[in-house]
Amino acid sequence: MLKTFKIGGIHPAENKLSAKKAIEVLPLPKTVTIMVAQHIGAPSKVIVSRGDQVKVGQVVAQSAGFVSTNIHASVSGKVAKIDTLIDSSGYKKEAIVITVEGDEWLETIDRSPDLISNINLEPKAIVDKILQAGIVGLGGATFPTHVKLSPPPGMKAEVLLINGVECEPYLTADHRLMLERSDEMMVGIQILMKALQVTKAVIGIENNKPDAIAKLSELSKKYHGIEICPLKVQYPQGGEKQLIKAVTGREVPSGALPIAVGAVVNNVGTALAVYEAVMKNKPLFERIVTVTGKSVKNPSNFLVRIGTPVSQLIEAAGGLPDDTAKVISGGPMMGKAIPSIEIAVTKGTSGILLIPETEGHRKAMQNCIRCGRCVTACPMGLEPFLLMTLAEKRLWERSEKESVMDCIECGSCSYSCPANRPLLDYIRLGKMTVGGIIRNRKS
Repeated sequence: MLKTFKIGGIHPAENKLSAKKAIEVLPLPKTVTIMVAQHIGAPSKVIVSRGDQVKVGQVVAQSAGFVSTNIHASVSGKVAKIDTLIDSSGYKKEAIVITVEGDEWLETIDRSPDLISNINLEPKAIVDKILQAGIVGLGGATFPTHVKLSPPPGMKAEVLLINGVECEPYLTADHRLMLERSDEMMVGIQILMKALQVTKAVIGIENNKPDAIAKLSELSKKYHGIEICPLKVQYPQGGEKQLIKAVTGREVPSGALPIAVGAVVNNVGTALAVYEAVMKNKPLFERIVTVTGKSVKNPSNFLVRIGTPVSQLIEAAGGLPDDTAKVISGGPMMGKAIPSIEIAVTKGTSGILLIPETEGHRKAMQNCIRCGRCVTACPMGLEPFLLMTLAEKRLWERSEKESVMDCIECGSCSYSCPANRPLLDYIRLGKMTVGGIIRNRKS
């Protein structure tokens, strides 16, 4: 019997329209917009000026704290301006605009396709290299990877979990990566294992990717300590706590991090980026992005330079369909609508989803019918109907007591509600407000 997590979960239509499309390299844009805040934590500090010439892989913004990381130029050319520009959230944030003048990489980057598998660096040197290369979680959360590899005093990792679940409908970038870049990914996993000083790693993959499961199961015979764990298809299995529960049976306590149960979770894309950083001296300046939708002419998976405008990805996939109602950054469950297709790809851009008119508008909200479906669907064992009511009535102290901060914002509650209630919207409001109250209390 296939493993999965035990509480809640749903099974939306998968719509993996681009699963058979090999990764294509997207041509360079004319300009890139490098957002300075591309990760959880402190925004990086800009170290270039207008008019500076930069090369691919050059640091343009430095880490501004422990929970922060470097930002690199994804193209070679001239810094046109440093300005505040709109990002995917719709807010203006600091950005570096570079005019593309060729494709000149730093000489230190190894561009050969040869696989390097001999890991000579010690754990601390590996973590330092990952920090310098600007590696973050590429599953969407963008948590700096060097922080995950530095457990707090008194805590020790016992197992490394690699997230190959890709449970969001439509997205296939991780699936293609596992098929096409599998050896580099496996070496990246071994590097992460050495950094954490663990002897066991498990790659969790949902059973709707049988080709990836078969390929990696065969390949894992060459890589000591790496196991493949096929999983039942169940959203949101890609959540850290759900994946840990499914694979190890361990339950992360409320308010705690995975390291509390001896686990560290990294995405398959992060493992590949770690390989490139440690073995090839290549910083994180490009990533694989799925561009898809039911009306898209050519749903695709592209290797894209960070800072490329979303409009160029859409054009490469056949153009913007006439019936497009929304453009989502990410998947349909946890992604967010973007304000313009001219915003830039960031390290956290896993997909661009074009939603047609027939599916792009919410139905009218009705009164709660007390059916309990949101409670049944919640993978965290919360009561979404109650958390929405508490947010509506601004009862923040009660919201905290009802564990609003445990919500992973997966959207399972809103998806399952027959009354079309915007449960997640109100719960996000509750989380944001209660989180602010907690921070003020601690300070």
